[in-house]
Amino acid sequence: MTTHAETPLSSERSKMLWAILAMLALYGTSFAVGLPQGWTVAALGGHHAEEPAVDGTADAHKGANDVEHAADAHHAGSPPPLWTVAPFVLLLGAIATFPLIHATEHWWEHNRNRFIVAAGLGALTLAYYAFLHHEPVEAHWPGHAIVAAHDGSVFQTEFVATIFGNALLQEYIPFIVLLFSLYTIAGGIRITGDLEATPTTNATVMLIGGLLASLIGTTGAAMLLVRPLLETNHQRKHVAHTVVFFIFIVCNCGGCLLPIGDPPLFLGYLQGVDFFWTLNLWPEWLFVNGMLLAVYWSMDQFYHHPRETVRDIERDVTRLHRLRVSGLKVNGLLLVGVVIAVAMLDPSKAFPGTDWHPWLYFREAVQLALVAMSLAIGPRESRLANRFTYDAIVEVAALFVGIFVCMQPALQILKANGTHLVERFDMGPGKFFWATGTLSSFLDNAPTYLVFFQTAQDPELAGGPTAGVPEPLLAAISLGAVMMGAMTYIGNGPNFMVKAIAEKSGVKMPSFFGYMGYSVLILLPILGLMDWIFILRP
Repeated sequence: MTTHAETPLSSERSKMLWAILAMLALYGTSFAVGLPQGWTVAALGGHHAEEPAVDGTADAHKGANDVEHAADAHHAGSPPPLWTVAPFVLLLGAIATFPLIHATEHWWEHNRNRFIVAAGLGALTLAYYAFLHHEPVEAHWPGHAIVAAHDGSVFQTEFVATIFGNALLQEYIPFIVLLFSLYTIAGGIRITGDLEATPTTNATVMLIGGLLASLIGTTGAAMLLVRPLLETNHQRKHVAHTVVFFIFIVCNCGGCLLPIGDPPLFLGYLQGVDFFWTLNLWPEWLFVNGMLLAVYWSMDQFYHHPRETVRDIERDVTRLHRLRVSGLKVNGLLLVGVVIAVAMLDPSKAFPGTDWHPWLYFREAVQLALVAMSLAIGPRESRLANRFTYDAIVEVAALFVGIFVCMQPALQILKANGTHLVERFDMGPGKFFWATGTLSSFLDNAPTYLVFFQTAQDPELAGGPTAGVPEPLLAAISLGAVMMGAMTYIGNGPNFMVKAIAEKSGVKMPSFFGYMGYSVLILLPILGLMDWIFILRP
């Protein structure tokens, strides 16, 4: 007889715990030889992380460096040719179409195959920089630099190292560690119960999720509430529309108030945007989520719920169980710890009340330590009852390795031509909103945000709370990336996760284009009205 400790899920937990401990040990070893300290000094432009700047303020020094770096960017060479974005386009096309093609749909279900495609296309991008690119490249990790080609060299090793550092060491590692931390810790919280599956009940769950999304991330909120939502509605036949609105609100539109809420805003925070600046977006947050909840309640109240059979309604009403929460005492505190770590341990900012800058990757090490605590001391029963696996986060991790590498030529092209594009198309906040949002619908919202963020940067504003981006433009870019990430399944990582969990629970979810039918007919008009009220007429 198999004991509780020998179940596959328990074995998977043990392997992950040991893997995290190994990574923490590796970080500790690197710390002992001074690597994170040296990287932090380089990231601060040669200024020692534990010493005050010449004028007594490390942040002032950081602002001066930002201005210098923005000016140095003009010394970078010509950007790559347009055809170098082909691997990026091919990867995103694979994400959109492979699940729909009969010959590839089952092959694509394996994360190993997703990684093969993503890594293979990423390798093509790196091969371009290794053999064909000969112009100077701007480096961002660990510190800012302009890397020139070595004349006569066949293989440009420094270019490959620069692109690898920019894509994976600078952006991907903080991004995926944050998602992994929220996903894993939230997976240890079990909410059970079977409430009456009325429109009001479902809308209330979405409202709570929309509030939590900015506090514990769209990933954390979605993983926390999607299972109780599905359990509440398991007697109903018409559930797909409820999951779609859950994706709209909890996986996307609810997460725009803090950088912890959604990956694009976290990338902005990594670029220097003040942690609390996004709270300024509360009117847009309230309008969009309020409109979505009102539309959902009306649809479910007057169309979907009346279509349920009398038998199913009776089963739903007679099989009610009050809500019970397990695992919250430990994992709830650990989720708060992740939020605090993100807010307080940014290497580019001095720790509050001190001149000390947290060492590079110390923030990520703390997040992983919190995950290890969740796995070690959190209730195993809650995670097992959730049927928790790492499949969804592994899928995101496998695909984003390629996305972050393949998008580098696109970033360089747009950064080099950003000023020209803005002037040619007279891009004000409204056009930034729709340009960012349209690409975020199909190209994934995190890298798209970064592209337009860098396009809109003004060197004269460097060092401020918006990291050099005029405030109206930053608001438009942030809203477009976060909210229009809900337009397709591929717009944001949690969209994938919720769809997969719903289908495993027996819900027949819309196809890629079926989902877009909902987003085009419902979400898009609401966003258009928000643009007219808040962006075009601030």
